[in-house]
Amino acid sequence: MKKNDIMLLVALILTACQTAPSAAPESTASLIPQETATATQTEISPSPTPAPAETSTPEAVKISLTDGMTQLFIPAGIFIMGGLDVYQESDELPAHEVYLKAFWIDQVEVTNGMYNLCVQAGSCRPPARSGSDNRPEYFGNPKFQDYPVVHVAWYDANEYCQWAGRRLPTEAEWERAARGDDKRNYPWGDELPNEYNSNSVNIVGDTSRVGSYAEGASPFGVLDMAGNVWEWVADRYKPNYYKISPAENPAGPTQETVFNNLRVLRGGSYQDDGIILRLANRSFLAGPDPLAQPTDAAYYGSSSVKIGFRCANDN
Repeated sequence: MKKNDIMLLVALILTACQTAPSAAPESTASLIPQETATATQTEISPSPTPAPAETSTPEAVKISLTDGMTQLFIPAGIFIMGGLDVYQESDELPAHEVYLKAFWIDQVEVTNGMYNLCVQAGSCRPPARSGSDNRPEYFGNPKFQDYPVVHVAWYDANEYCQWAGRRLPTEAEWERAARGDDKRNYPWGDELPNEYNSNSVNIVGDTSRVGSYAEGASPFGVLDMAGNVWEWVADRYKPNYYKISPAENPAGPTQETVFNNLRVLRGGSYQDDGIILRLANRSFLAGPDPLAQPTDAAYYGSSSVKIGFRCANDN
């Protein structure tokens, strides 16, 4: 055998003896509201020479111990807020850059089951009506405990979020969670609403179980931000607010600068079409009237079979 042949044979034997590293299995997490959270403890061997981290990055997901809601982390950043397409309305203009500090937002809308926890604790009023659009028995019915609560006024939504250790999101926070860092017109992109990405255009005809439309997720993984039910946000409504709003962490107009009790609604409902479901679209309804008496419905504000909410918090 020639020398070159011998060397080639040795090289082949050595190569065959080496073991290829195995690929690490991918890990997936199901981000849905949970009534209870169970901690799993995993033992990890410490590194002999650990390097201290210079910064601490929060986990992207956490579960509320109060109501079992899954919350998603939205990092600090700049995004474009306002209408960007041919259907833009005057109260969405001008489109402008906004810087927001980091915050957390509920992955889905608050459900009947979650809201009932607050009612049972004596911290929330029951919904104004127990039925939904086409279901006489909705709130309190175990069949619909994972569906969005409706018939709650702004006052009720605000009380719930405080009870749960959170707050209503600002209008700017809601829009950033829906849009992300690009100029999309819907949470999922620019495709029109359809039966796969949202409960909309009256295809279902009533509310859907929260989190049912994975294809409709926003860039941060937030669900149901277009369709299902309109959502209360913290801000008062002022049609020209974008012309004067601050460039950093806008919290909406102050009470002294508006002459109504209107509060902003976002996201559209199961009955609405693509123009209404655009993530920049702004709507409104009467919020609490500070001049009314607690025995008067106006004290709490208006509610609707098509309106629910989700919460946010800072840490």
